[in-house]
Amino acid sequence: MNEADIKNRLAYLRDEINKNNHLYYVIDQPVVSDHEYDRMMIELLAIEHSHPELITIDSPTQRVGAKPADGFKQINHPIPLLSLSNAFYSNDLDTWHRRTKNILGTQTFNMVCELKLDGLAVALTYENGQLVRGGTRGDGTQGEDVTDNLRTIKSIPLTLSGTPPEILEVRGEVFLPKTMFQKLNRKRHEEGNPLFSNPRNAAAGSLRQLDPKITAERPLDIFIYSLGYLTGHYTPSTHSDSMQYLKELGFKINPNSLICEDLSQIEAYYAYWVTDREKLDYDIDGIVVKVDDISHQHSLGQVAREPRWAIAYKFPAAQSVTRLREIGINVGRTGTLNPYAILDPVEIGGVTIRMATLHNEEDIHRKDIRIGDLVIVERSGDVIPKIVSPVLEQRTGEERKFLMPQKCPACGLAVRKLPGEAAIKCTNIACPEQILKILTHFVSRTGMDIEGMGGKLCLSLLTAGLVKDIADIYSLTKTELIKLDGIADKGAENLLYSISQSKNRPLSQFIFALGIPHVGAEAATLLSRHFPSILLLFNATEEDLISIDSIGKTIAHSILTYARQPENLSVIEKLRSAGVNLDEYTNVPPQVSLSPQLLGQRFVLTGRMASMPRTEFQSLITGMGGTISNTISNKIDMLIVGTDPGSKLREADQLGIPIMTESDFLINYGLGDSKPVI
Repeated sequence: MNEADIKNRLAYLRDEINKNNHLYYVIDQPVVSDHEYDRMMIELLAIEHSHPELITIDSPTQRVGAKPADGFKQINHPIPLLSLSNAFYSNDLDTWHRRTKNILGTQTFNMVCELKLDGLAVALTYENGQLVRGGTRGDGTQGEDVTDNLRTIKSIPLTLSGTPPEILEVRGEVFLPKTMFQKLNRKRHEEGNPLFSNPRNAAAGSLRQLDPKITAERPLDIFIYSLGYLTGHYTPSTHSDSMQYLKELGFKINPNSLICEDLSQIEAYYAYWVTDREKLDYDIDGIVVKVDDISHQHSLGQVAREPRWAIAYKFPAAQSVTRLREIGINVGRTGTLNPYAILDPVEIGGVTIRMATLHNEEDIHRKDIRIGDLVIVERSGDVIPKIVSPVLEQRTGEERKFLMPQKCPACGLAVRKLPGEAAIKCTNIACPEQILKILTHFVSRTGMDIEGMGGKLCLSLLTAGLVKDIADIYSLTKTELIKLDGIADKGAENLLYSISQSKNRPLSQFIFALGIPHVGAEAATLLSRHFPSILLLFNATEEDLISIDSIGKTIAHSILTYARQPENLSVIEKLRSAGVNLDEYTNVPPQVSLSPQLLGQRFVLTGRMASMPRTEFQSLITGMGGTISNTISNKIDMLIVGTDPGSKLREADQLGIPIMTESDFLINYGLGDSKPVI
């Protein structure tokens, strides 16, 4: 064949194989035999082997995986992958529904019910119909780039059908079918490898393989559950329309969705799947209810990382009975003595449980849990297992009541219960277990992300006396490190490089890494937006802190307490002297310098933003020091109005709140032209 014939044959084979992949893996309607499919794939491989210059990224042969990666790069999500709030009972769902009606100002609106898969959320990005990038959810704004691994999943189209938009991002759930999970575990048993505990863990472990060829050997699948964003194309007006549109582009959509008009229809859908979920070849742990109208979704907005327009209605928790053998004590990084249950192994929902949380001493005595009891253990979704209650009728009289130790099991010093707190604490700031936990948290991936410094190395550093607090990490030398067991020259150099790189982490990451009680990753992000330096944060008042949406008195008190302890301030100063960036202005677009005019001001947005996605507009404001709120009140400094504004415009006018159009705001800060928005 001449070159033109070869290219035509390649195009034909790729098109036929992609078409048959879609028929087999997406809509379950194969039209060719396995033999014929294999014949086409073998021919395609042979031609590409002879003409490697003609291999394209969308070729079906590229699903088998690229070379193993050294590690996953990070991938940013332009629009965050939000988590869902949970409803566990019908009254939780009713509360969500009533709140949604009140915000929308209407009694009727359509909702879409979908199955909540127990898998791994991912985002897929296509450019001109070609898959170019895929990442895990991560923390919602940043995940791991697992593009090569996702390419191995045959139900993910490498090339879209029809006329796809210029850029398209979709969100989906990767899972391992239950039948494939059983087959995979049988194979691992025969090979002498440890078994996966459940399909979700197997799917997550398979997708995060550094070698895509291993992922390709695992029969992963996917259902796409939402449209993230698109450009250069008409956007569907409802979620249900967007799912139909994505189906037409070639994505695999779960067929078990239902449009509902009221709660009775949702409850019927829920009740059906509570009893019939075992018929499915994949795990689900509830249903998801979404407001169908996209404009309604924009009006409802979000709170922290949770959209107001959707909720997960979880199935009843799985329970089982086992023996409580002992109660252990774990010392946390804040010094709390945390009791935990040591159990006879028991399987709950496909997971083997050996330990469970017990919260605190008061909870143990309130439930009258005793060592030696038969206990009811509950696990709901990914929540840590907990003991619901003892089985009182099975007591023999040999059970023992639990008493908290009077001394810290880590350092041996006396412990005490602080006024107003349920927990008992070790107040020794030099307690080795506390320091180890603080250090391990600080260097973790969600903290300062110091690659190569895990719990084992942290313990070695503490034992050797090389580190006494988190700031000492930045004074480590190669000479000191190579004296530790298991660290050679190259390992020491790599670790020091990673430590050096961590000096420039975002301020939000640093705040979280400090391990301030009650300050999680989301709170740290909010704080960094309002206080663009650690000095500003530590000099904030309680009123300053609680004025931020989602920051309450508990978090504010915890920050103030941390900032008033001289030993903490001493460590912060050591970190600054070591060159750690503590004054980073985050989330500021390149063309914007921090404007003190917006510091402390609260804004509400209404309508559709024409200049940029709504989330980018919000980041623009927070990057300039402002605060975003979702509700109108007399605390709001300004309402910014886009096209098709909602009831917030009327409410702001009634309260006398200043109102500015989107275009006027951009012009005012030198970011737009004079074209009116409304």
